[in-house]
Amino acid sequence: MKRNRIRTVLEMIKFEHSVFALPFALTGALLAARASRNGWPTLWQVVWIVVAMVAARSAAMTVNRIVDLRYDRENPRTNKRALATGELSVQFAWLFTIAAVAIFLLAAWQLNRLALELAPIALAILFFYSFTKRFTNWSHLFLGVALGISPAAAWIAVTGGLDWRILILCAAVTLWVGGFDVLYACQDVDYDRRASLFSVPKQFGIARALWIARTMHVAVVALLAWLAWTFALPWPAWAGVAVVAALLAYEHSLVKADDLSKLDAAFFAVNGYISLLFLLFWGAATAVWRV
Repeated sequence: MKRNRIRTVLEMIKFEHSVFALPFALTGALLAARASRNGWPTLWQVVWIVVAMVAARSAAMTVNRIVDLRYDRENPRTNKRALATGELSVQFAWLFTIAAVAIFLLAAWQLNRLALELAPIALAILFFYSFTKRFTNWSHLFLGVALGISPAAAWIAVTGGLDWRILILCAAVTLWVGGFDVLYACQDVDYDRRASLFSVPKQFGIARALWIARTMHVAVVALLAWLAWTFALPWPAWAGVAVVAALLAYEHSLVKADDLSKLDAAFFAVNGYISLLFLLFWGAATAVWRV
């Protein structure tokens, strides 16, 4: 029974999706430590960065499920989720959120003073996203920002300060997430119209939304190239940019305006590979980087 409960909670927060942002945060930590000539992040820093990331994302996802409960119950795509079916109670979800926030604040405190001071702002950004689909077509970019701040947060965690160059990676992650969220939102166009919710696919149609997502992802590749050039990173970083570009192109080849049947493959599998391979190649680049 307890095992089923844990599985249900992990499904509610989509725990497996932590792989999307975490590799970019760890890349930010590697760049921070090497650029500041501190060698490598300590094991202690890496552990608390991971704890902070997972806790913050878990709190944000749970709040999103609470705030969107009415819509989750009405939408055929989401009406089997744990809160929508009553498998988990709203009271439990709030208690889980409070616990996740407490763990996040503890992790920030363990990292450094600036991380702790900025923690409430990070939480505000994460929670604000849940309300944006009610008033703007560009809620996808707000989700992007929520995940996109992770490299800067990791930089602060390692150095106690901030370098403007890491904001390039933040922008790349923002557009990467925003682009694939536009793709994902194509599934909900009909429901968004009925519920008076906002999205790029609803506003511009699925065909144009696909082009908007493609434009965002072309910009991602350009930003990553700019980042590699700005830090003067060695060849593995450039190989990583090429791999990301190839996988993004493959992702878009799976999704067509008149055929969204492969959308889950594009969203979950390909984006997971993108983030993990990016960390692998850029981690290798930092290993051979002469700073």
